[in-house]
Amino acid sequence: MERDNYTSGGGFILVGFSEQPWLERILFVFILIFYLLTLMGNGTIILVSCLAPHLHTPMYFFLTHLSFIDLTHVTCISPQMLVNLRGPDKSISFVGCVVQLLITLGLGGTECVLLAMMAYDRHVAICQPLHYVTLMQPQLCWILASISWCLGFSNSLIHTPITMTLPRCGHQQINHFYCETPPIMQLACVDISSYKKEIRMFSSIFLVFPVSLILVSYGRIAHSVLRIKTPGGRKKALGTCGSHLTVVSIFYSTIIYVYLTPKPKHSHDATKFVALLYNLIPPLINPIIYTLRNRDVKEAIRKLVIQKQKKGEIDFI
Repeated sequence: MERDNYTSGGGFILVGFSEQPWLERILFVFILIFYLLTLMGNGTIILVSCLAPHLHTPMYFFLTHLSFIDLTHVTCISPQMLVNLRGPDKSISFVGCVVQLLITLGLGGTECVLLAMMAYDRHVAICQPLHYVTLMQPQLCWILASISWCLGFSNSLIHTPITMTLPRCGHQQINHFYCETPPIMQLACVDISSYKKEIRMFSSIFLVFPVSLILVSYGRIAHSVLRIKTPGGRKKALGTCGSHLTVVSIFYSTIIYVYLTPKPKHSHDATKFVALLYNLIPPLINPIIYTLRNRDVKEAIRKLVIQKQKKGEIDFI
């Protein structure tokens, strides 16, 4: 009865993985571990990048934005998932659903564009190393980051109101573990084929242009790397770009599957598992493959720890 009253008040039921109760217990543990590690990893990147002067470079400027996006994105989703996985209550308020959709959609679009900006940064660093400091000035970095945030949340501000105001005729059960556009659209009781085409068009734009810029950037990078005669120089250049390509591959492959590929009617479970990977894996591995294996970052962390210890010893004396 409580659930009926709740949904009649405008809330939703997140079905999630409730059809497999045994799986919910396993997922609760894994998601909790992933969430805590993600907070620790991305928080460390943000903290070190801000406190270590030698990391005040365009590369780490963009990485800080990426870490903040990942940290915010996973925080917007994981706590609600943990609450729903722990007990029988799978509800989320209408306002909570709107906020979750607005933030996740905006952050997803921002990350799409930001990854392209990071590819451009790597292109300038490798193809024009002598002019890198001149070209990638702080003002330009802030402009590129601002463009990413504005484009991402402009798209979200357009689609969130449309998605949340679709007639649902009392349908309140979202066959997903968080509020996302495709499963919410499935609740609509009117013809939304034109809106689906619009979603695909905007999704394609957010994928085609960034991916095109990434391909062009790395095409030129590959050309420059092939011209490097020393094996050490090639290895360093490839190491600089390999991490970014890994993140790009994981991020865009899952986005394409969720938003652009046609799926059969009974593929809800597969879609949910792909979405789970998309929301948990990249935010966790980004700090690892980008920076935590990076010598500069490890050295910065070591120096900050030593400084903290020395300060503590002085205060104790």
